[in-house]
This record gives sequence, C-alpha cells and structure tokens, in this order.
Amino acid sequence: MRIAVFGTGGAGGYFGARLAEAGEDVIFIARGAHLEAILSHGLRVDSPKGDMLIRPARAVAEPAEAGPVDIVLLGVKAWQVREAAQAMEPFIGPETVVVPLQNGVEAAAQLMEVLGPSHVLGGLARIISFRIEPGHIAHTGLEPYLAFGDLNGRPNSRAERFRQACEGAGIRAEIPEDIQAALWEKFLFVVSFGGIGAATDMPIGVLRSLQETRRLLIESMEEIAAVARARNIALPVDCVQKTIAFMDTLPEGGTTSLQRDLAEGRPSELEAWNGAVVRLARESGLAAPLNDFIYSSQLPKELRARGQL
Repeated sequence: MRIAVFGTGGAGGYFGARLAEAGEDVIFIARGAHLEAILSHGLRVDSPKGDMLIRPARAVAEPAEAGPVDIVLLGVKAWQVREAAQAMEPFIGPETVVVPLQNGVEAAAQLMEVLGPSHVLGGLARIISFRIEPGHIAHTGLEPYLAFGDLNGRPNSRAERFRQACEGAGIRAEIPEDIQAALWEKFLFVVSFGGIGAATDMPIGVLRSLQETRRLLIESMEEIAAVARARNIALPVDCVQKTIAFMDTLPEGGTTSLQRDLAEGRPSELEAWNGAVVRLARESGLAAPLNDFIYSSQLPKELRARGQL
C-alpha cells in the first residue's frame, strides 16, 4: 500500500517506520530540522519491540510533492486537525482513506467536514512514544496497537487491506465492531488520567495509590461515560472498572502528553480533552463539574502557552 504519515511524531513516526520496514511504500510528512534529519540520516526508532532505522526514508514537506495515496495516518495534535485536513487534499484520490490517531473523539468529524465521509475512518492508537530529537523517535511503553473502522459500523475493504498491511508489519491492529465505542473508551482513559495528572502534577503511580486521587480518576471517568451514553455511544457497562484496573498495570512514573505539555509551557490538547467533555456535556444537557474544574484551572496555562495571556 501507499501510505502517507502526516505528522511524523511519536505515534505516526513509530507506525510509519514499522510499515516501511515491512516493505510498504511510506511517505513521511515532516518540516524543518526533523525533515532535514530524516532525509540526511534516516528515521531512527528505539523500541523494546526492536530498533529501526529507515534509511533512506521517503520524506517531504508538503503533500503536493507526493500525490495521492491509499492511506493517510494522521499524527498531528488535535488542534491541528482542521488545518491538516486542508493541507492533505493532494493526498486524496478516489479510494483514499484517512485514519486519525488523535486522542479525542472529534477528529473524524472535523476531517469529514473538509474531505467528505467516504474518505475518513474512525481511528485510535495506543502507544507511549515521543520524538527525542529531529529524526529520532522513542517507543517506551505499551504494546503498540491500532484500531480503525467505518464510523457507521459497515464493512470497509480499505480498512481490511490496511489491517492486513499492519499485520504484515508486526503491528497489532483491529477493526472493532463499534469504533465509536472504542474511541470513547480510550477518551475516558486519557482524559481522566491526563486531567487529574495535570491538576496534581503527579504520575499515575501516585494518582492510583492515594484514596483521594483514585476517587477523582473514577469520578472523571463516570462523568465522561455519562456524556457518552447521552450521545448514544454503547460503552460497556464495566468500562470505568476496566479502565481503573488497566491504570493499575501502568508504570508508576507514567504521565500523559497533556500533563507534560502544560507543565513545560507548551500548547496542549486541553480543549480536545477535558474541554470537549465540558462542551459535549452541555450539548447533551448534562453537567461535568470535575472535568469543568480541571479545564478551567488549567486554561490559564494553556492560554499563556499560546501567547494569549
């Protein structure tokens, strides 16, 4: 398959590198020093699943330099999705589909507004990975996993072809019966973990071990689950219990990108995480007081990072 990675960061870079290593035709979109490093020295990935060096790596700054592809893996931050949708139009041929990897539940709808429903799948990734330096990515935790599928639950031959390509590259990939529910299950996990982590500036080992912060994690998840069900998302009845049990298995020093970005003064995905919970709750006639507090308390940091405060 011809696959474009739009946003060669921790997730996009890892999965793109695995697919390229397996012989798929992968084109990486990168900019600045990251692009220069990839072109000069290849894309290096350190991983407990096996280190990789994709050299030479096909990398360009603009989609127009590459032309139509079969699959676009979208690895940009949540606030960049709309801009990316406009920029990726040269990638889009009659059969192209975009698989968004953002942490959130709104990326697919934002893409469809620009590209149309036939070119967009629901998608999610599970991996702990990040860019160390230009041209160099580290995978440090979780079994790398992709899930994607038609947002209405219909069979999709393009999704199945991509699943087979992932399987050939040693990537665990699934087409869930209900990708919407899968997206909200991940949303419930990252938003509660990220929001409480940001509010306390503590890693998961602390959050899950103190009775008070463990209760906050559960309360945040319960608010998110209530919003999902109000929007007719078929979350499993035990999703909160399963998620807190999963949190108990994570490395005790684990944090989320939201927490790290806010702590280090970078723009974060606050609006697409806790902010989205508050907004979607109001649309559904619900309140989400804990997530509202987290969003409001972290908003000054977000605005300062964006030069708006």
